[in-house]
Amino acid sequence: MQSKRHVHGVDYEKVSADYLEKRKLQQGAAGWVLLAGLGVAYVISGDFAGWNFGLEQGGWGGLLIATVLMAIMYTCMVLGLAEMSSSIPVAGAGYGFARRALGPLGGFATGVAILIEYAVAPAAIAVFIGGYVEALGLFGLTNAWPVYLAAYVIFVGLHLWGVGEALKVMFVITGIALVALVAFTVGMIPKFDGARLFDIAPTDAPGASTFLPFGAVGVWAALVYAIWFFLAIEGVPLAAEEARDPRRDMPKGIIAGMIVLLVTAALMLLLAPGGGGSKAIAGSDSPLPDAVRAAYGGDNFLADFVNYVGLAGLIASFFSIIYAYSRQLFALSRAGYLPRWMSVTGKRRTPYLALIVPGTVGFLLAAITQAGDLMIQIAVFGATISYVLMMLSHIVLRRREPNMERPYRTPGGVVTTGIALVLAMAAVVAVFLVDVVAALWVAGIFVAHLAYFWFYSRHRLVANAPEEEFEAIERAEQELA
Repeated sequence: MQSKRHVHGVDYEKVSADYLEKRKLQQGAAGWVLLAGLGVAYVISGDFAGWNFGLEQGGWGGLLIATVLMAIMYTCMVLGLAEMSSSIPVAGAGYGFARRALGPLGGFATGVAILIEYAVAPAAIAVFIGGYVEALGLFGLTNAWPVYLAAYVIFVGLHLWGVGEALKVMFVITGIALVALVAFTVGMIPKFDGARLFDIAPTDAPGASTFLPFGAVGVWAALVYAIWFFLAIEGVPLAAEEARDPRRDMPKGIIAGMIVLLVTAALMLLLAPGGGGSKAIAGSDSPLPDAVRAAYGGDNFLADFVNYVGLAGLIASFFSIIYAYSRQLFALSRAGYLPRWMSVTGKRRTPYLALIVPGTVGFLLAAITQAGDLMIQIAVFGATISYVLMMLSHIVLRRREPNMERPYRTPGGVVTTGIALVLAMAAVVAVFLVDVVAALWVAGIFVAHLAYFWFYSRHRLVANAPEEEFEAIERAEQELA
């Protein structure tokens, strides 16, 4: 029996148990170690490629400052997400947190921003995978689109196989990628020369110097690429409904993953340009192997090793972010914000349409544009909007619901998430500094989704979806009080 009710401009429909049974994920598939591995897997491709484009925008000094600022932002944000994910353990993650704090429109806006980030980021990574494959001269490829297609088909297929299996494969691939980073670090330490960090000639920009060759504005522009060292760590809470004990494991997993990423970011930022030269790797699709070749004067075993094994880092992030976009789309669809048919799960409890549809879009983006740096900007734009909304959600929940159960509490409370909020707002501005057209295109897509919500889906939300039930519980508690 279905019933409808109207609350604050939104119409809810209570669906049958069969509806939710067809949209059920596999519970208990991941403990905190796998969650930490998932967090590292999301991001580790950023150590292998993408961040180096920031050298073209700000030089090494500008990228250094930008990276420090983004490291602070992500650390503060992760501490806030650790609290919210332990208190509200739902597959919608950021959308679920914002839904509780900011209402249906704020929740949907957050979910769409995250979905833009996660749907586009794999396309950028696919381009970098193609760049690494071409650099190795594999298969005699002169165009990388077959690599993009193979990547999507293989790794979407592994996710269709089952979440437990996929997370374990992902963990192994991430471990292999970390081996490549360790080998790179050991091999580049003897070749480090501080002068190579500053080999990009100063421009005539205001305030330009050897340290900041593009002036102070270069720091702003470099923020977009500094984010690539950490982008998507916030996706760990998307595994909440598939974790063994989300209230305890989520904080452990996301914080442990962040610690690993802070270490790898510092090593890559220092050793790649310090060994190979900032100028040599600034525009490269495979900066680590190129840095080794520049440092050692040509092809060598270490360059080939980092190139071959480095593919594991790109694949790990590609593989894991596919997981992330499918769970975000699944949650929004299950709750009725997006078409409900996209949240149906198969026999192995995987949301197959939520895996396939964004994968198709991502492949087309990669194949048509083949512009990894452009897609980084698009992904970062979606990410930074979601960061602003999620940090605002933490602050609102602390103020409005001080007695909410919080198995983990953010050190510093709203001061910590307030710092992340301010830095996230600065990063939003930075996207416009780098590419106004790309930012406006994404803003247009964002507005179109909000129009869909306002005119259609807000009249068809699912009352007994988990994220909406949290809202109903809160409302009932307020009425009792």
